[in-house]
Amino acid sequence: MTSRRHHEETAVNTHRPTWRPLAAATLVALMGPALAEAAKSSELQPNRLPGAVRGPVIETVYDGVSNDLLTAGLGKTGLMGGTPAYVNPAAPTAAELRRNAIYVNYRALVDYTAAGGMGVFYGPNIDVNGQDTLGEGKVPGREYIAWSDDGSGQRNVTLMVQLPDSFNPAAPCIVSATSSGSRGVYGAIATAGEWGLKRGCAVAYTDKGTGNGLHDLMSGAVMARDGTLLNAATAGTEAIFQAQLTEEQRAAFNAATPNRVAYKHAHSQRNPEKDWGRHTLDAIRLAFWAINERFGAPDPNRPKHHLATITPEQTLVIASSVSNGGGAALAAAEQDRDGLIDGVAVSEPNASPQGSHRVKIQQGDRRIQTVGRPLVDYFTFANVYQPCALLSDQAGLSLNAAFWPAAFTTIAQNRCAALASKGLLTGATLAEQANDALARMLAYGWQPESNFLQQSHFRFATNSIAVTYVNAAGGFSVLDNVCGFSMANTDANGSPTAQVPVVQAGLFASGNGVPPTSGVNIVYNPSVGGAKLDFVAISPSTSQFDFALDGALCLRSLALGVDAVTGAPLQGDLALQSYRVRAGVDSVRPLGRLKGKPTLIVAGRNDALLPVNHTARAYYVVSRIKDDADNIRLVEVTNAQHFDGFIAFGALMGYDTRFIPLHVYFNRAMDAMWAHLKDGAALPPSQVVRTVPRGGVSGAAPALTAANVPPIADSPAPGDLITQQRNRLYVPD
Repeated sequence: MTSRRHHEETAVNTHRPTWRPLAAATLVALMGPALAEAAKSSELQPNRLPGAVRGPVIETVYDGVSNDLLTAGLGKTGLMGGTPAYVNPAAPTAAELRRNAIYVNYRALVDYTAAGGMGVFYGPNIDVNGQDTLGEGKVPGREYIAWSDDGSGQRNVTLMVQLPDSFNPAAPCIVSATSSGSRGVYGAIATAGEWGLKRGCAVAYTDKGTGNGLHDLMSGAVMARDGTLLNAATAGTEAIFQAQLTEEQRAAFNAATPNRVAYKHAHSQRNPEKDWGRHTLDAIRLAFWAINERFGAPDPNRPKHHLATITPEQTLVIASSVSNGGGAALAAAEQDRDGLIDGVAVSEPNASPQGSHRVKIQQGDRRIQTVGRPLVDYFTFANVYQPCALLSDQAGLSLNAAFWPAAFTTIAQNRCAALASKGLLTGATLAEQANDALARMLAYGWQPESNFLQQSHFRFATNSIAVTYVNAAGGFSVLDNVCGFSMANTDANGSPTAQVPVVQAGLFASGNGVPPTSGVNIVYNPSVGGAKLDFVAISPSTSQFDFALDGALCLRSLALGVDAVTGAPLQGDLALQSYRVRAGVDSVRPLGRLKGKPTLIVAGRNDALLPVNHTARAYYVVSRIKDDADNIRLVEVTNAQHFDGFIAFGALMGYDTRFIPLHVYFNRAMDAMWAHLKDGAALPPSQVVRTVPRGGVSGAAPALTAANVPPIADSPAPGDLITQQRNRLYVPD
């Protein structure tokens, strides 16, 4: 039998269509003494932990009644209900923190309302055939958690494997579930985690070196891997993250900028994104170890140890997840030199590959002007123009007072005027300036279909992501206060204030790894009159409230390598910082070489966070060209955007009337990849799936039905096909 490794390296376009696993457990039972002889002759290898793992591995058994792998004992009803309470909120237990982390992460990734699809189209109670047969959906099994680290405690990437009792060693399967966003290790529990556990697969999770690692620089509090709090002075190598500071540096920093915190994604100085693929592969390797610890034959040469009886050659492995986790899955597939991964199914991936500048995209009659820019590039662009663009009468929205105070409208107007005064916008009136700002964003790769989302995304994401990813790409320390930005809780006036102990105690569960989260916000230190929350900061160059425009322009300059206003070369420290940022950005861009692995990419056309022209569309074209492959598919879904969790807050802005849950199509993509690998079914053609919004009244949209979310078609209508000719992609309107 040809090895999978040899097969993948020499036959890029002939990946075997039908999966036929060896009945490993049956062979073990039948071979008996022969197996021992095989072990002695090295035909079967000892089951050893992956080299990246720093032990010990913590194994916990969940009975599926009082507690479980998927819902932490809450079941479907609990996940859809109110937030579980801590017995002592000031000191939650590790078990309570795990429970609440699963609860929060579940609801953050999917629309958790019944009207939005939870418990009907997806959720713990829905079986692999889409039927409501699983009751509360609790999954018994074993959970293994370990560090991926070099021994220093500075990497401390969390790896986790969930092995359900329904796992069949005679037909083994593994699904990767790398966390989305900057979330902790349970960040993909509702997406790839749920899908894999229902199939009886081992699920390989990792927080990919981001995670919810906070270091309170005033108190010294840091987080243990189980979410409980430690003190940095005594934590040793067991903190998710602690900033690398001497005591003298910390004291000086606190004196100059009190009440600040450091976050792992922004301040680890490791540019974690460059290793997301490696960490995903490490999690898959840990899954093989866990499977063989549970089901491998005894090692005759090492009492109490096992052989690596279940191998990649006989195990179906799907790399999956959404958003940053989807980008990590693609990176893992590209870096998979050991033939671990058989197929890839991802949704809204953060992946802007090298070579994207050659890609040409046409949607209907419209040619896309800017394609495939890296995240730091397009986010620093949005951070400059988005707050003005959201005032455009072409954006199709009215500002929502529930999360957009009237004062913010005035500040957005100030931003428009300040940009115009610096020559970065045209227009004599506010309306003209706002329309120009929106036009610039559309020219830079955003879709007109995402105009409605500019308001909510600037309020909740853009500034924070720009700050976080510039810091991460440049490998900066919290001491650097890059472009004047830091992180802290803020009071009613926007001034930095101390952490709230009871909130901090539950941050492992409630936080998402990047501000704004659980009280932690972005602070602009140079604000006139003293450091302020960036939304109420006064820029020195304008002497106005303008959402810290000077800081936003500084971040943009670091991304560009020239002054964002004048175009002049940067000088001194800014030039050095810019070099670090741009080098870091280059180091994380994927190649787009999937080595013949069948791949299905799902994306929402309305995605304003990871615009399809920079991510899914660009990656699809580049990967098909570089691999000369016809087994890569793109499914683009209309009326779908990045944050399914926001649909549940329909009354806030009207998400529920406008958008369907993209998660439905992630599940369908996983089903299609499973059928392709397991049964040889053809992958669906690349296509646009035309959904139907629920409509109705904001906050009370009618319940989602099958008519709203039509299937991915096996034979799409000609007007729905996505086609490609060399480097040109044609997407129907």
